[in-house]
Amino acid sequence: MNRSLTPRFINGLIRVLCNCQLSTAINLMLGITLSSRYSIIRHLGGGGFAQTYLAEDSQLPGNHLCVVKQLKPQVTDPETLQVARRLFDTEAQVLYKLGNHDRIPRLFAYFEENQEFYLVQEFIEGHDLNQEIIPASAAATTAGMKEDEVIIILQEILEILDFVHQQNVIHRDVNPRNILRRNRDGKLVLIDFGAVKEITTQITNPQYKNSLSVSIGTPGYMPSEQAHGNPKLSSDIYATGTIAIQYLTGINPHQLPKDPDTEEIIWQDKTSVSSEFAKILDKMVRYDFRQRYASAGEALQAIKELKSPLAGTVPVLLPIVSPNQPAKSRNKLYLKISAIAGLIGISILASIYAVNTLNSTNATELHKRGNTLYNLNRFKEALETYDRAITLRPDYAEVWQEKAKTLYELKQYRESQSAYDKAIELKPEYLEAWTGRGYALDKLQQSQSAIVSFENALKIQPDYPAAWQGRGDALLNSQRYEEAIASYEKAVQLQPNLYQVWYNRGQAHQSLKQYEPAVQSYQKALEIKSDNSEAWNNLGNVFLELNKNQEAFESYEKAVRFQPELYQAWYSKGIALLKMRRHEEAVEAYEKAVKLKSDYYQAWYNLGWSYHELRRYEQAIECYNKALDLNSKEEQVWYNRGNAQYNLKRYEDAIGSYNEAVYVKPDYSEAWYSRGNALVAVKRYQDAIGSYDKAMRYKPDYGAAVEAKKRAESQLGSSQSQPKQQ
Repeated sequence: MNRSLTPRFINGLIRVLCNCQLSTAINLMLGITLSSRYSIIRHLGGGGFAQTYLAEDSQLPGNHLCVVKQLKPQVTDPETLQVARRLFDTEAQVLYKLGNHDRIPRLFAYFEENQEFYLVQEFIEGHDLNQEIIPASAAATTAGMKEDEVIIILQEILEILDFVHQQNVIHRDVNPRNILRRNRDGKLVLIDFGAVKEITTQITNPQYKNSLSVSIGTPGYMPSEQAHGNPKLSSDIYATGTIAIQYLTGINPHQLPKDPDTEEIIWQDKTSVSSEFAKILDKMVRYDFRQRYASAGEALQAIKELKSPLAGTVPVLLPIVSPNQPAKSRNKLYLKISAIAGLIGISILASIYAVNTLNSTNATELHKRGNTLYNLNRFKEALETYDRAITLRPDYAEVWQEKAKTLYELKQYRESQSAYDKAIELKPEYLEAWTGRGYALDKLQQSQSAIVSFENALKIQPDYPAAWQGRGDALLNSQRYEEAIASYEKAVQLQPNLYQVWYNRGQAHQSLKQYEPAVQSYQKALEIKSDNSEAWNNLGNVFLELNKNQEAFESYEKAVRFQPELYQAWYSKGIALLKMRRHEEAVEAYEKAVKLKSDYYQAWYNLGWSYHELRRYEQAIECYNKALDLNSKEEQVWYNRGNAQYNLKRYEDAIGSYNEAVYVKPDYSEAWYSRGNALVAVKRYQDAIGSYDKAMRYKPDYGAAVEAKKRAESQLGSSQSQPKQQ
């Protein structure tokens, strides 16, 4: 017996063969059309029982994308297939009903083909939550996700599950990979229901048909009762709680330690959260399902109460009577003590009241003074004043809000976010704080978190223009231009005179190369604020793209009138003038640009070209030299410098420039041709012929080079036939 053929080796070989078989099957699916309408484009993922593909629906306009799930039973006897059809039909009906929710992919179709079962669902463009979780190794440097952010995510998941549980459906595989953040709006979407997995398992393994259920789920997120094939609604709650803990700790749930006696997850030592939130999470992930929230609705209510806590109550302490004293003397003593205590108590209470009243009054006055300083743009003094107010009254949410605004103006965005967090902690429905927090996060380049913050503000007040504007800005910074435009349109519907919104809307359209709407947006911005140079400059850029050179020129004129130091506008004005062949004026514009910004390489080059067009070659060469000092790797500048030198009959200098041009870009056929001309001018015919050959190698149909080579060959022959001078 060959000792190398061990059971381990054989099992490994079987796995390899199975994987090869699976890969072959997947490849065979690509390019086929199912049900005469769904064309398979790409494999998305899957396991042993089911595969998922991206497909195009040919019967809908615009190459409509959808997801096709292939459920392939390994057993194809008639009895099993009949069971499979029944299960498949039942579960498809469930999925269809669930798809009525905006955050669950819709079921478009289900069908059987060649004894294989297919589900067609809505394609959700986005990323899964696993990509947002900061691993514990990285958490030390990034400080992990904050409690309030996790609460927001948790609430959103529970809102979806609440709908699912109301339909008496258990998802059975809630984990970060099965929750997508949708690109178009940043909302969470729940995918990949365990019901589908149960179908595939049962039709593949018929022995499960008499069992309670099938063990479906992902290790770490799956509670004990589910692992034993008896899932409850609260099983989904357990999974959701583990996701929240993973967000907070950066640790995968299956790596978290458990109490050896109770089997409860040990996690609170890995992060820092409020005791109220910790209690909720502990209840969500209890080992015994009976001790958890019974459904998503219950857990959701607990989260909402956490975000909007009831006002605290003060317990009343009753006097304790000692049973060892006689009643009469006890009563007399009690009266005396009560009288003394009453006087002391009144004094203490009066003192506390006076101090609190004084502190509150002083804090209010400091708040007002801080606001005055803020309005005078004296931000550092305002900040100091707000800090004094907070020292007197730490629970003053409005002062925390104003402090956050001031820190934002001082460009201390991280500190600003923290102050907004404190304001929200004290006042969870604080509209302005949620909005300001979004702006601070956007400045910190945490655009997705910023979007979430703005959307929380909009939940409080859906018609709040500042939140729509901020959401648009965060989407713009995320290059989600279409969504940004939609947000900006909401803002201007509510408040039409928002200059910055119209301006930013123009930028979004411009980025999408939607130039006509960009023009309209910039013009609307300028109706509100006619002296804004940046808007005039951007409007000019859009007109250039539309080849409306005169309109572009006029826009740049306005830009530099309102801001004479705006070198970008002087440069772009020069481009518009060059396009209109107004070279003298272009020279003036570019000279202004390089005066304002002496290291502006492109402006030096364009200035040189403007002089070149005016045949002022010496000045052109000076400008080309300036450009080359800033960037010596631009073949076009070397080439045009060579042309200017050639026109001045400085042929050796021209040859040197052309040499640099082809060194930077060896396939620069025009430079090889011009080099040949300069070599002919100094009667180096053989070298010239070689240069023309190079030009024709890189541009075979270069007629001018063919003719020039013939002339050079003729001149070479003539020079060789002439007798040498004695």
